[in-house]
Amino acid sequence: MLTTLQKGGISDASVLTVMKSTPRHLFVSEALWPKAYGDHPLPIGESQTISQPLTVALMTQALELNGEERVLEIGTGSGYQAAVLSQLAYKVYTIERIRPLYLRTRKLFDDLGYFNIVTRYGDGTKGWHTEAPFDGIIVTAGAPVLPEVLALQLAIGGRMIVPVGGADAQQMYRITRTPEGFTQENLGPCRFVKLIGENGWNA
Repeated sequence: MLTTLQKGGISDASVLTVMKSTPRHLFVSEALWPKAYGDHPLPIGESQTISQPLTVALMTQALELNGEERVLEIGTGSGYQAAVLSQLAYKVYTIERIRPLYLRTRKLFDDLGYFNIVTRYGDGTKGWHTEAPFDGIIVTAGAPVLPEVLALQLAIGGRMIVPVGGADAQQMYRITRTPEGFTQENLGPCRFVKLIGENGWNA
């Protein structure tokens, strides 16, 4: 996996170390364990997927974490992305709108000892106002437009990584909040399931 990640542009040593040590197979069904470390997405039920390792690593690297950040994740899904983030940030807050996934990942985090992950069941497109501002926000589903409500929950200097575009393909953006407003960088094409919610897709 590490060779694939390095060829894909992952140069952050901390990200590579965490990607190597995080047991991705435990975040998918046992039937998929033989495929767990290939660089491709896998189904996790409820019409959702676990992102390919390179995508997880690229989004994580783009946050430029130093270990002291409070990070919000929109779309817990399998829990794999949050597990990776939890080893590189001070605390991770993650929101999942699909109850079976929320319940499954909450138990998995406890079983695996990821105790600095705080979970919530609800509409992630609204963010988590009571815990804002965040040093980083990562959105693990494709938004139809830039979710301004989430950007406004960034701290000054904070960064949000978010896929924006159509239902079938998007562009990955890094949004940085500055004292003057926001800057954005296009990190390239990507493909995610739709971000469903009040400030995303209707369905």
